[in-house]
Formats: sequence, C-alpha cells, structure tokens
Amino acid sequence: MKQLNYTTLQSLQEIKQLLALQQRNLPTNISTSEAREQGFVTVEHDFELMQAMNSAEAHIIAKDGDAVVGYCLVMLESFQDRIPVLQPMFDLFGTLSYRQKPLSDYCFFVMGQVCIDKAYRGKGVFDGMYAQLGQVYSNKYDFVITEVATRNQRSIKAHARVGFQLLHQYTDPRGEAWDIILWDF
Repeated sequence: MKQLNYTTLQSLQEIKQLLALQQRNLPTNISTSEAREQGFVTVEHDFELMQAMNSAEAHIIAKDGDAVVGYCLVMLESFQDRIPVLQPMFDLFGTLSYRQKPLSDYCFFVMGQVCIDKAYRGKGVFDGMYAQLGQVYSNKYDFVITEVATRNQRSIKAHARVGFQLLHQYTDPRGEAWDIILWDF
C-alpha cells in the first residue's frame, strides 16, 4: 500500500473503478456472514447516474496509486427521483427537524453510499475520506445526512466514530430497521 490520496472523483476511469468496487460489495455478491461482519452497500448505480451525480457535486474517493480503493457518494436532493428505493428516505426527511428547525431550512446533502475495498478496511480509509469530505464541503453545506440499515453495525459504528449523530430511527415496510444519522460540519 502506497500513500493513499483522498480527492474528488475526476475521470471516467475512476467512475468505472468505483462501480466495480460497488458491485463487489452488493449483498447479492457477498455472503450473509460477510455482509454482517464487513458491511455492504444497498443501492446499485449505473454509469450515467454516477456521472450525473458527480457532475453536480464531486464524490470523494480514496486512491492507492491509480486504483480507487474507497468512495463516499455525494447525492443532492435533486437526484431523489432517479433512485426509487431512496424515495421513502427523502420523504421522511421532509418530516424531520434538527435543532428545532425543519431539515428543509438547512443546506445539506445526502451521503449516497460509502464503500472501501476489503484489502483497505481497518486502515483509516473511512476516516480519511470523511476528513476530505469535510474539507471540501463544510463551507458550502450545513451538514451531511444519511441512513444506515441497523443490521450494518460496522457502518453504524464507523459513522459514529467520525462524528455522525442519530437523528431518527424507523422500520420500513419490508421490515428493515434504519438509523437516520447526521454529521454537522
């Protein structure tokens, strides 16, 4: 492992690598025990959507040389209709408040997904990407918000470690329990 570089996603080749990393970590491509122990990603993006999201606000990536080994997807509310599985989350955001003000009174974005290559887990990549995210976006946005399936305990703990706080908990119609968490820059 060389010195890791934390930066914004800039090339079509990086998008392809990011999508390949995503594919390797979907629940359909890993075992149940691996999902429980190592975490997983829920949403599958296509190239066009990934490129459009990145053009709106650049994603944060971790690179080892030329290889993308981790990513944090920055997702603006304007993309909510492009990912139907996330629509209930966005609908719920419309009912929530933070510090006695509706979320709609703030300027925020959604952490669309975080993923780290298996060989790089436990080496500070998660924290490094979030440090870069804060550096790039803290002057433009009030906070970042996301939801994490409560069965994804590795992700819950990692987000808490970098400063995310629990805003709300709910169970979706399929019976999946979720934590809505927020990182106030």
